Amino acid sequence: MSPVIEVKQLSKCYKKQPAVKSIDLTVKSGEIYGLIGPDGAGKSSVMQILAGVLSYESGEVKVFDHILDSEMSAEAVKSRIGFMPQGLGLNLYPELSIEENINFFADLRDVPVAEREARKLQLMDMTQLTAFRDRPMKNLSGGMKQKLGLVCTLIHKPELVILDEPTTGVDPVSRRDFWEILSYLVRHEHMTALVSTSYMDEAERFQNLSFFYEGSVLAQGEPDSILDSVEGWVAECDCEEGLNIIGELQSKFSQAELIGKTMRIVAYDVTQEWFEGELLGLLQQHGVSKTVEIRPIELEDAFIGMLHRWEKQKAGDGEFDFGQQDNAVNHFDESPEFDRNAVMIEANELSRHFGDFVAVDEVSFNVRAGEVFGLLGANGAGKSTAIKMLTGLLKPTHGFGQISQSSLERSGREIKQKIGYMSQSFSLYEDLTVHENLKLYGQIYGVPKSRLKQRIHWALQMGSLQDEIDTLAGSLPMGLRQRLALGCALLHEPKVLFLDEPTSGVDPLGRLQFWEILVALAKLKGVAILITTHYMSEAEHCDQLALMQAGKVVANGSPISLREHIADELGMVLSIKVDYPYQALDVLRKNGFEQVSLFGRRIHLFSLVPDRILNQIKKVLSSHEIEIHDTRKMLPSLEDVFIHFIETHAEELPDASPSRVAS
Repeated sequence: MSPVIEVKQLSKCYKKQPAVKSIDLTVKSGEIYGLIGPDGAGKSSVMQILAGVLSYESGEVKVFDHILDSEMSAEAVKSRIGFMPQGLGLNLYPELSIEENINFFADLRDVPVAEREARKLQLMDMTQLTAFRDRPMKNLSGGMKQKLGLVCTLIHKPELVILDEPTTGVDPVSRRDFWEILSYLVRHEHMTALVSTSYMDEAERFQNLSFFYEGSVLAQGEPDSILDSVEGWVAECDCEEGLNIIGELQSKFSQAELIGKTMRIVAYDVTQEWFEGELLGLLQQHGVSKTVEIRPIELEDAFIGMLHRWEKQKAGDGEFDFGQQDNAVNHFDESPEFDRNAVMIEANELSRHFGDFVAVDEVSFNVRAGEVFGLLGANGAGKSTAIKMLTGLLKPTHGFGQISQSSLERSGREIKQKIGYMSQSFSLYEDLTVHENLKLYGQIYGVPKSRLKQRIHWALQMGSLQDEIDTLAGSLPMGLRQRLALGCALLHEPKVLFLDEPTSGVDPLGRLQFWEILVALAKLKGVAILITTHYMSEAEHCDQLALMQAGKVVANGSPISLREHIADELGMVLSIKVDYPYQALDVLRKNGFEQVSLFGRRIHLFSLVPDRILNQIKKVLSSHEIEIHDTRKMLPSLEDVFIHFIETHAEELPDASPSRVAS
């Protein structure tokens, strides 16, 4: 059988600027293929070319054995393709209702009315949109917009769907619903799917994938085969002294970071014996005698390793070396006035009503100096409203709050001088240079002229922006742009920092460097940091988490305590790699294992008695001649925590309910 997609030596430029650089790509029928990479990596350009809506300079592109080399040739296959562009609801019409949007797209695709009605009912039921069919698209949450966009893309039963970052900016519940729906349609309608994402934790859900970076493909293949191609080890150790030795660890090993009170160290291209010996020796020199857990690297580590190699090759430094990294800790002197018990952010039964609608309902939490606090929740849970009250942008309807002992009610101007704020769409002036942006924001924040030059120099050093001082902000890569935005927010040395999804679209290496800065800010300078994020891997960095649902805090605690709570309640996660994943999923569900999920070629499920359940699964799959290649037992992830608490409290949020995809 011919591949559905076959690309050879494809190149695309925008005004002589290369966006796609001579890539090859093959997608087989009936698979979910992933394009992984940060914003600007070239994923969207490739998808638009494959969808027949963008021309290209050189190479060969085949879809369903048709060469796409003209507008006429693209028209020959468009009826067999469903394309969903990047952006929440950008292919939808805000004033039209859910049902009107679906009908409109069905008419565009010439779907007969009788067929349209049956298909519409099926898809709305799968996506839990039936009860909201008359609601205007503009009034939908982010997750519901993406589900509606998916329904409109699927209404004509395409053989190939091309979905450009369908889960970006969407909460984990909606993300998992999306994956359940997509895997069901691929299994039962024999559809092929090409999906792009910047979330590295979604990479394992693909049967095959390509890592994109700066228009090139760094690696291709099955997730496990890519992981096996990068030799490396990761070690974790709980250590209160982490900040004292993190710099030495970073100079010795490939990467080292602090995640809460846990040190995480990675080494590439070494044996486990060498890594363990060198690490334990260094820790003993510093009097650290904690237990160290060593295991193979994960997929995101493999991608970071590839990025390091790529950057070294670009710089022409010859044989790549991970050492000699610029350690963020070096740019921060520990504050002598740092009181770790000081409450810097206090929310005490904060509530906010908009007419009869309660957006935030008696929310309470504290953030201490030097603490990184994560505020998580589904779209519409009330996170942004809570932050707006704490930053003085909204007055609470009820309750009390204060920032560094300044009351929200009485000290609005004083509070604004004490806080730094950085949003996902932070308003850098793109036509100003890096230096001009820093100077402007220093003046806005009222930094004295006598100190502004010194603070700008610090921000440039902190963000490794010294070589970009005269570069226009709009020309910076996303990772550097976010570090510039952070530098602007910190010029006036605030004691409290609010970050609203600050690393959306940033590549894993950029996120790693960004978090090094945040950890140093908190632990050395005593800055209290409140952050919202949809990256569950980032939530692991937080000292404490609060999970919001329907305006209320429904769970709080440290990341590890929340994961252990779910393990006690639901059990460990069994991860089983099989050779026929779709068949295995159907067989297991028909034999009573209803809660199994598909992750690429792996099956995941919870069990309080994993060994006994694994034996049962082996017997069931063996009777259907499905081979198990390997099994793993894992602690539930923070995504599992998030989804469990959201679904437990789903009756409090009328727009959401647990996934009910037919099996």
